[in-house]
Amino acid sequence: MYYIERDAAGQITRVDSTPFTGMTEHSEARTAELDRWLKAQEAREASLRKLQQSDLEMVRVLEDLIEVLMSKGVISITDLPEAAQAKLINRAQARRSLSGLEGLIDDDDEGLI
Repeated sequence: MYYIERDAAGQITRVDSTPFTGMTEHSEARTAELDRWLKAQEAREASLRKLQQSDLEMVRVLEDLIEVLMSKGVISITDLPEAAQAKLINRAQARRSLSGLEGLIDDDDEGLI
């Protein structure tokens, strides 16, 4: 069973497997229109997951960049806002605490082996 909400123009805005406040209709069958909407939702969710993974990877790139700039004397950690300093220090401490666990985390920091 599909529970559907449509906007004023009749376009599907939400589909769920359980009734919800604001639903405007329901359908027992997966129609072509529902199929297109669900596939579009899956594509959006896949893109969002890809973007979130990219964000995690960029955090590491920026962290490494800041470390390089500090090691070359271009910037000092005190040049950064206090909140950023605290976050960098916390991450550095977390990495140091994991350094004794070599072999458990691969070179790309993708997780446990």
